[in-house]
Amino acid sequence: MIEGNKRSNIQIGNQVKIVQKQDQQSAKLTEGIVGKILTNSQNHPHGIKVMLEDGTVGRVKEIL
Repeated sequence: MIEGNKRSNIQIGNQVKIVQKQDQQSAKLTEGIVGKILTNSQNHPHGIKVMLEDGTVGRVKEIL
């Protein structure tokens, strides 16, 4: 499993699992395709923030 807290691991078109802001407590993951990378820094301790192709925004927990 590839960690989602390094920007260099994530590319547009990747299949990923993200956690949305409202799901952080429950740690419910949402699966989708990366449409846009929103985090500018190279690393983020909680995961790189992305927007999926369907418009869902969250932090990457797993790259599939």
